[in-house]
Amino acid sequence: QVQLVESGGGLVQPGGSLRLSCAASGRIRSINTMGWYRRAPGKQRELVATITPDGNTNYADSMKGRCTISRDNAKNTVSLQMNNLQPEDTAVYYCNADVRVYSWLNYWGQGTQVTVSS
Repeated sequence: QVQLVESGGGLVQPGGSLRLSCAASGRIRSINTMGWYRRAPGKQRELVATITPDGNTNYADSMKGRCTISRDNAKNTVSLQMNNLQPEDTAVYYCNADVRVYSWLNYWGQGTQVTVSS
């Protein structure tokens, strides 16, 4: 009933930037916290950043100062601007959202690959 679709991943050189976007669609009544997580090869999925409907943000220590999360509540979208990317940022990045259809459920996107390499 709800889909989260990410876009914007790809290959970038160290020090480069990428902007990820995620659009939620379906029979959505409202969306609470939205966020981005990532899973690097051989590691568990970890938080990158989250944002509440009123704009309160939370960032992983490893990403503070290098990324900015934003959202458009009217369009049900969330974006992640990442700067000064390093090889250790290579991972599959996943969009996540708490969405109310008939009840509150947590949804994940399919993931988008970010590769940082020269």
